[in-house]
Amino acid sequence: MTITYEDGTGLYINSTNRCTNNCDFCVRTTEDGYYGNLWLEREPTVEEMIADIDKRDLAKYTEVVFCGYGEPTMRLDDILEVAKHIKEVCDLPVRINTNGLANLYYEDDITEKFEGLIDAISVSLNAANSDEYVRVCHPVFGDKAFEGILDFTAKATKYVPKVYMSVVEGFLSEEDINICRALASFVGAELRVREFIG
Repeated sequence: MTITYEDGTGLYINSTNRCTNNCDFCVRTTEDGYYGNLWLEREPTVEEMIADIDKRDLAKYTEVVFCGYGEPTMRLDDILEVAKHIKEVCDLPVRINTNGLANLYYEDDITEKFEGLIDAISVSLNAANSDEYVRVCHPVFGDKAFEGILDFTAKATKYVPKVYMSVVEGFLSEEDINICRALASFVGAELRVREFIG
């Protein structure tokens, strides 16, 4: 079972395969293998995640990222406990890659919990409007999702030093990317265009 894996200079933590979206372009829906086998037999415990991190030579990485085949914030308290451990053993920045739907999932604003533990958040925007987001990402929250993402991102900027929104190259027109850039800027984030992995 792959709990941690490397990508570039980052150490990535695979905490869950659960997700509130089923995005058309997600690496989960393409042939497995780019990152190895990230399908989990079961969700690793906090202790197992910490043990897997502690086996690594953390000096060789530039950041630690919660990202795998699922949505990390669905295990919010667990990943924050792991982030606390990371802060205790090294000075690497900690990032969460998220779909930005945690506040809808928990029916509460959870962003304050990131303060002091999470250094960066990358929120997948992936569409320029609500209708397109629902069509491409298939969120369980339906047409509430898009506004929920923007609201989550704006709130996260109060507690997290670096907040990004992202889109996947090749899935949006230049016009739509510019709209996404404006939306990201409006909520206090920076837009990043990610490479499609398929």
